[in-house]
Amino acid sequence: MLTLLLACTPQTAPLAPTGQATLPDASVMAPPVASPGSGPTAPAPAAPQDVFPAPARVVAVGDLHGDVASAIGALELAKVVDATGHWTGGGTWLVQTGDVLDRGKDGPTMIRFLTQLEQEAAAAGGRALILDGNHEVMNLQGDWRYVADLAEFGAAPDPQAARRTWMAEGAGGAWVRGHGMVVQVGETVFVHAGIDSHWASYGVSGLNTLFRAALAAPPDPKSGVTGPDGPVWNRAYLLEDPPAICPELKRALAELHATRMVVGHTTQETGRIAERCEGTFYGIDTGISAYYGVHPSALVIEGSAVTLLP
Repeated sequence: MLTLLLACTPQTAPLAPTGQATLPDASVMAPPVASPGSGPTAPAPAAPQDVFPAPARVVAVGDLHGDVASAIGALELAKVVDATGHWTGGGTWLVQTGDVLDRGKDGPTMIRFLTQLEQEAAAAGGRALILDGNHEVMNLQGDWRYVADLAEFGAAPDPQAARRTWMAEGAGGAWVRGHGMVVQVGETVFVHAGIDSHWASYGVSGLNTLFRAALAAPPDPKSGVTGPDGPVWNRAYLLEDPPAICPELKRALAELHATRMVVGHTTQETGRIAERCEGTFYGIDTGISAYYGVHPSALVIEGSAVTLLP
């Protein structure tokens, strides 16, 4: 597998050697801001779509944690990219369930790589749907405990200031705020951690509305939809015994008008995707990144068939 240039700053596009993925300039990730008096106000953009009919093939991958090379390995396993990281999935839809930042050193590069996949998938007739996880939320809130290398966000002597600017005002923060926390494709709900029946009562679009409002407000990590019991933190479906938790999952799925839920967040020590509650719940965080030992995996949905890779 060819390796991307991983140590780039968000201000400078990497110079990709022949055969390697060419990542878009950071400027593509944030819309231009009009200056006062520069012309008529543009109409507000339409709300992002959160619920989609099922395409012929859906691929889902879990937490990638700042490791572009391992991310390419998992996506290549699912036949949606080639060894250089470029889209080969045609009309396949890709869902990535969040936590692309932290633990590894490729934070800015990862965002640029996924932005590239969004563009290339759309051009090929497919789609790449990237969700926010708890680590994206933490970064936006200024909680950087798991940032592997602050120096990647700016030169010394003050990489912290560069990081703050990148997340609060620059490409990183714009990218996180531009994505949602949950999406439904066909009869499958994808979310970072898990949706209990309380949060399911808001519906998929309602949850994303609450989530985007929370990201625009002053940080409050202990309450609301981004809190410890919310859909980007909830680990109950994978940590509690099935007889105790599967009835709750059934209620949540009924509220969401779905038949299965797919999540990341809780790393499986086996390195393999977890299946629970008679095939209505899948945990796809297998530890894909080098931090967890590189366990590439993907979940594939084709019609009613679910295939777990490898």
